[in-house]
Amino acid sequence: MTDANPHLTLPFPPITAQHILNCSVHSWYPKYRSRTPKSRLIPLTQPFLDYLRADGIILPPEAPHNGDSGYSDDEDDPSEPWHDIHEKIHDTIEELGGKVVPKLNWSAPKDATWISTTNDMECRTPNEIYLLLKSSDFITHDLEQAFDGCTDTAEIPYHLVLRKSFQLNPSLEFRCFVRNRQLIAISQREMNHFDFLFDLRRKFRHKIEESIPDFPDPNFTFDVYIPPPHDRVWLIDINPWAPRTDPLLFSWLELLTMDEDEVQDAEFVPEFRLVQRDDPEAYQFATTKYSAHKLPKDVVDASMNPEGMKDMMDEWKRVMDGEGIESSDDEEEAPEVEVGTGE
Repeated sequence: MTDANPHLTLPFPPITAQHILNCSVHSWYPKYRSRTPKSRLIPLTQPFLDYLRADGIILPPEAPHNGDSGYSDDEDDPSEPWHDIHEKIHDTIEELGGKVVPKLNWSAPKDATWISTTNDMECRTPNEIYLLLKSSDFITHDLEQAFDGCTDTAEIPYHLVLRKSFQLNPSLEFRCFVRNRQLIAISQREMNHFDFLFDLRRKFRHKIEESIPDFPDPNFTFDVYIPPPHDRVWLIDINPWAPRTDPLLFSWLELLTMDEDEVQDAEFVPEFRLVQRDDPEAYQFATTKYSAHKLPKDVVDASMNPEGMKDMMDEWKRVMDGEGIESSDDEEEAPEVEVGTGE
């Protein structure tokens, strides 16, 4: 009889709560802020966490008032117990140019974009952030199951991460796998064929090898973005060495069972997998969103309409020309980030 959960048979080393905490954004971001898109971290209080965990979606009133609470007496204001956080979120959105992308310690609410009027994670108001967070199973996992599969548990200093919104070309995102402090594999993240990537693969591998984070654990994965002119590697995320992290074009079994002597050999070259033109991954229009094999919604929609495809390709070319990404250290004086301990 086949095991219903194949993860149980994979030879992962024991997964500790500290490893999961080390992968939390608030733990690694202060060290790598010059290599990471500009973000702000807001420590969260218990009343705010209670609001995220509560059933139903009740949003604070939009219109401010001169009263102490900031709202008229006849309005139900769920943010009253965490009004300082509400104001901090509002101020941070303004500080970061009016548009931000939210996430918690490990996860972004990518699965909740269906509830957004723009069908993406870009938020312009605190209420847009709350709507995404409260509608996301990914966020619920961070709140309730962060230590699933771990040998122990720990207290979690929860943070809301607000990243300055910028135009990101998904074809230039890659997931990198480090085992015993050795980069062993790199995978394209967007499951679509991009012919131009094959000519850039050697250059990208070299850039990534030069940019491996100095991480406390010997095993981890990290996500990078290498926009034009491809001379800088941006660290986007650090993820646990655990079944919850999608191995994309690899399988966890092959990553876990690579020959250690071969990997540690001075001549070893990490395999860099890209979606081939004839790979089934490149054509899976009907797959579940956020599975390991998917296409961007705009590609699917445009494929049904020749004029839409032309518009999409024009936009794609504009993105490929590159737009600058700000890191926190691009500022003359970067504000301090509150940190604690810590996908």
